[in-house]
Amino acid sequence: MNILKDKEIIVENVKYCDSLFSRAKGLMFSKELKDTEGLILVSDNESIVKSTIHTFFCFYSMDVLWLNKDLKVVDKKENLKPFKLSIKPKKPSKYVLELKNGKSKDIKIGDRLTFIE
Repeated sequence: MNILKDKEIIVENVKYCDSLFSRAKGLMFSKELKDTEGLILVSDNESIVKSTIHTFFCFYSMDVLWLNKDLKVVDKKENLKPFKLSIKPKKPSKYVLELKNGKSKDIKIGDRLTFIE
């Protein structure tokens, strides 16, 4: 899956996680993401609780974007450190996009992204 902003590809290799197990595992025990890689955690509806994440057993910093059902960025955290518990978005979201540290610098809250298979 590719993710675009304004018809420009942000990431090309995005792993889509919509099962309970894949969402819970996330990036735990993985190698640091490459510039072209990302992970999208998908909930069945918009929620703060269901889009709360952690960075346990993620041994590197990352950027995180929270998107609503319309793929609009509703919150953003840059340079999120490893081994943090309960990282919540400010608004309910359906998608959590985890990216290589520094990859979200040109993305703002309110931007709309596009997913392409």
